[in-house]
Amino acid sequence: MAEEKKEHEHVHEFEHHKKSGTEKIRENPWILATFVLGILSIVLLVSIFSGNFTGGVISSNDAGTKLLGYYQAMGVSNLTLSSVTEVSGVYQVNLNYKGQIVPLYITKDGKNIIDSLTPTETNSSSSSSNTQTQTVPKSDKPTVELFVMSYCPYGTQMEKAIIPVLNLLRNKIDFTLRFVDYSMHGQKEVDENVVQYCIQKEQNDKFLTYLSCFLQSGDEKSCLTSSAIDQTKLNSCISSTDTQFSVTKTADATVASGNYPPFDIDKTLNQQYSVQGSPTLIINGVEAQPSDRSPESVKGVICNAFNNVPSECGTTLDTAQTSPGFGSDSSSSSSTGTQCATA
Repeated sequence: MAEEKKEHEHVHEFEHHKKSGTEKIRENPWILATFVLGILSIVLLVSIFSGNFTGGVISSNDAGTKLLGYYQAMGVSNLTLSSVTEVSGVYQVNLNYKGQIVPLYITKDGKNIIDSLTPTETNSSSSSSNTQTQTVPKSDKPTVELFVMSYCPYGTQMEKAIIPVLNLLRNKIDFTLRFVDYSMHGQKEVDENVVQYCIQKEQNDKFLTYLSCFLQSGDEKSCLTSSAIDQTKLNSCISSTDTQFSVTKTADATVASGNYPPFDIDKTLNQQYSVQGSPTLIINGVEAQPSDRSPESVKGVICNAFNNVPSECGTTLDTAQTSPGFGSDSSSSSSTGTQCATA
């Protein structure tokens, strides 16, 4: 299972990387910056602390030219080099795509691309639009909404982290799994979103059993069977949902135009909460960010939303981060904030 999971993650990374260099750039230039932060960050840290930056350093001009050439070789057109600056021991290369500046980062030896820089120190006097500053309000029974794409590896990572919390707190919170209002992982994701929506809506007592199975194996058919899902009832819901939200019709039309298909079931809430990608955790109407994607950290942000914290919150859950993608392995890298998103 571990080897299958690793292979799935590598394929997912490759598909996103290839798409970002060819097709996605035509839809949204910010896709250039969507790489797997965890692995590359580790490579960067190892390079810094092992002193690899002392030798083999290329010039800033060469770094910019190399990064530009990399994407041009992948078939990306209308791309030019705007500027290169040094930031925290690496080069920030600003590429111009049709008038928009896309910042990317490359190590000084020119061997590794980094999607973004995550500060290890915070400045309490500064304010950033990328920092969650809203305080999650408290309530007697917190409302918890997790927005995902069913095949996004970071969405599944957060789902695996929250399930132990849901099993612990059960009816003390009001939980709903919701869906980002577009899909990035093909027709299979659109279909699976509808399946999960319908099971949660009409066979909710079996929903977590099904979801837990799916997050481990990624095998919808076997999980429907093992979870004893009423297939006739499910098929009826899928059909009526497709009609109500024009899922198939809009997906087919959008894919034909070369864009990501919309998924409108939770569109209104996506707009209300300004949801950008998968996963997005909303507690009592405010976006919440656990310190990492472990069951214990997710439990912490939810338990902090109670007026009167229940005794169950005193139970310590697993402090290891769940892994992106399918399977039960833990993850040693921090991917907090990493999403499947178009911008």
